[in-house]
Amino acid sequence: MKSFGRSVVLLTENNLQIRNQKMPPNSENANLEATSPPVVDDIDHHHTTATTTTDDDDAAADQCQGKCIVKYRKNFYDITRFLHKHPGGINTLRGLENADMTARFMRAPPHSDAAMYLMKEYQIKTTPAKWRNGRRHNKEIKENIEIVEEEIDDVAAAGDKHNNNGLDDSMEHLVDWSKAMLPQIAKITPYYNEWVHKPVDRPLRLFGPWYLEMCTKTPWWLVPAFWIPVITSIIYNQFQEPIASRDTLKLTLLSIYFIMGILLWTFLEYMLHRHVFHMQLNEKTKPWLCTFHFMIHGLHHKVPFDPMRLVFPPLAAVILCVVFYTPLSFIVPRPRVLLAGCLLGYLGYDMIHYYLHYGNPSLKQLYFMKRYHYQHHFAHQDIGYGVSNPLWDFVFKTRIHLRKLTFHLKWK
Repeated sequence: MKSFGRSVVLLTENNLQIRNQKMPPNSENANLEATSPPVVDDIDHHHTTATTTTDDDDAAADQCQGKCIVKYRKNFYDITRFLHKHPGGINTLRGLENADMTARFMRAPPHSDAAMYLMKEYQIKTTPAKWRNGRRHNKEIKENIEIVEEEIDDVAAAGDKHNNNGLDDSMEHLVDWSKAMLPQIAKITPYYNEWVHKPVDRPLRLFGPWYLEMCTKTPWWLVPAFWIPVITSIIYNQFQEPIASRDTLKLTLLSIYFIMGILLWTFLEYMLHRHVFHMQLNEKTKPWLCTFHFMIHGLHHKVPFDPMRLVFPPLAAVILCVVFYTPLSFIVPRPRVLLAGCLLGYLGYDMIHYYLHYGNPSLKQLYFMKRYHYQHHFAHQDIGYGVSNPLWDFVFKTRIHLRKLTFHLKWK
């Protein structure tokens, strides 16, 4: 029998318009809340509080104003910068501003270990001023929460992969985030495979020298700016003659090669993602291989929200293009047309990948792929390798089964 398990990050969302709302009681302190006096929201300028605040409290309150701070168990989290990144959508987090989310969070299906690990990135050490004078009393949150889940065949496996009860012990002491990361990977080889799949939300420097580091960061628009002229030039040179001579047969054959090039890319995308980007690693893997893996893909799983590392740098793409094109040019007729198709497929892949991380898709296929790709990031790194499409995941039986949702997720 199949069971449903929670797979992605489900934290909270900013709703700056909601004030003076009550929250469900914390399961740890339900009796306390039942007897404690209500606390008036000190942001509401239509009311005054009965307590005297210090200058430090006022300063802390000013710093917290406009932020989305939530409480989970005994800890506080500032998730303001996480709201639009939340894999489960921004609309599933409404009503949690300055609220205790423990009861609601615990009622949700368990989160993946990666999700719980990421949660620590937003923890704040000091108690917000709003919470210092006693427990808040807010209205019950409207339960418009949506759970993004996938089907799991083994109930025991679900229990192993998911956890709503606590946060993983941090592994970030293994590296120094203030220094270049790539030289440090060789030193953490025995722990690398586990560490790299525990996501964080912080800046990452790959190389020490600025001129090397600059080459690793790529704005999304640079990819189409570089490759569209290349693709257009190849197509023009290859199709110009048959179009001028109105050679229908030759045009048909060239078009078939072009389409085959696009399909070939989808296959390469899957195979590279599965067998190269997610190569089998363990504590005995050679340090140089771990370093190579981190440079080509591991860093994307470690810092999945870095907007400058979501598309492939053109220089690296040119090198891969030469590697793949050289043998094809000896065995395939019209290799340049095939190359143009592959490059167009690649361009689509890179743009879709960026959009899946930072877009708010309304088209059915893109909406599906965004949920699908986030499942791969935060729950099942060993399946769901398709990024632009799930075709080869179906063929090779590595697809992720997504639950049918009761309402549409939004990320803006």
